[in-house]
Amino acid sequence: MNDSRNVTVIGLQWGDEGKGKIVDALARRSRYVARYCGGANAGHSVNVAGERFALHLIPCGILHEGVCNVVGNGVVFDPACALDEVHHLRERGVKVSGANLRVSKAAHLVMPWHKREDILREGRMGDGKIGTTARGIGPCYADKAHRSTALRVGDMLDLAVLRERITAVAAFKNAAFAALYGADPLDPAAIADEYVGYAEELREMIGDTGSLLRRAIAQGEPILFEGGQGSMLDIDHGTYPFVTSSFVTACGVAPGTGVPPSAVGRVVGVIKAYATRVGAGPFPTEQANETGHYLRERGREYGTTTGRPRRCGWFDAFAVRYAADLSGVHEFALSLLDVLSGLDEIRVCTGYRVGGQVLEDFDPVVMAAAEPVYETLPGWAEEIGSARSYADLPANAQRYVARIEELLGRSVGTIGVGPDREQLIAHNTQLEGLR
Repeated sequence: MNDSRNVTVIGLQWGDEGKGKIVDALARRSRYVARYCGGANAGHSVNVAGERFALHLIPCGILHEGVCNVVGNGVVFDPACALDEVHHLRERGVKVSGANLRVSKAAHLVMPWHKREDILREGRMGDGKIGTTARGIGPCYADKAHRSTALRVGDMLDLAVLRERITAVAAFKNAAFAALYGADPLDPAAIADEYVGYAEELREMIGDTGSLLRRAIAQGEPILFEGGQGSMLDIDHGTYPFVTSSFVTACGVAPGTGVPPSAVGRVVGVIKAYATRVGAGPFPTEQANETGHYLRERGREYGTTTGRPRRCGWFDAFAVRYAADLSGVHEFALSLLDVLSGLDEIRVCTGYRVGGQVLEDFDPVVMAAAEPVYETLPGWAEEIGSARSYADLPANAQRYVARIEELLGRSVGTIGVGPDREQLIAHNTQLEGLR
């Protein structure tokens, strides 16, 4: 039986669903907030009293006092990015120390050669490129599997070992890059000096986070598991090969943090009221037209991590229901409903047609050949950013929410009508932190 004290928040589309806002809301009733997948390619935005915080590696619970934030072993950890976030948070009055930020010593380190490989490989692929963020995420996960060329956060606890490992791996990478790409060599000594500096600053935050979280479970302390990216980018169950390199569904919580599967708790699936995607890959409901431009500009659809404009399209209920079933979602958090204001009509994809046949089951493999089956709903002209209850929403906005619940077979727990903390309407949620 799932531990009902815990909550897992995941995205059900291609990322950028607004997970940060929901994690921020739920962190108030949590003792721990733990990231379990991805790396600095994730970007969670939280608006607090008119201030916007953009977080990439640091869990969103860092904005709440009394919450211990954990970067789990399933995350690939870029110390340069993490410390940049820490410094900016401190400059804005947010306390960050080993008391409220813990990094798993089993997490793998993103190194300069991972970023170099990302860029070199994508450049070589031409039209076949994946569209990565060039943050070194995929190459780091690949080295994790290779083992002999990997470094982990725990290696920073012994500076002599750290220097030795960097020197050895850098020599291997330089030889490979020269042979494959004719690339200039990286400087192992400079990299070692850089990472020794990171190690000295991060030392107090590094530890055995799996034991920490398992102890919390035994003591009944509530944990919030924070996902990165979106389920359609899961390396096994997403639109492969145009995916990320980790397990981003709720199935990734246990291996990514060192807790038993029973600890996942109640799963909240975050969904946008429309759909977006960054980079290459199939996107059946994409609107490369005036509608897509309207959604992009109203929704400020530019990447938190990369600044790249996002591809925009209609809500895909067929894909979202598949993603929700994968993770056993209990309720949805619907975000950015306000972006749809001003549209005369709103379309929702209810299924796919491939080769003239309507599919019975969703299959990400066939998405590139899929023709979406749409139904059209009436839009609304009213701006809804000031709505604070479901009754405040226009009738057609309520109809849209109700239709999504029908198509997905689960309740919409909360409705986001703007970026700020207070622009979150409690609807059919069963979670105390969202009511």
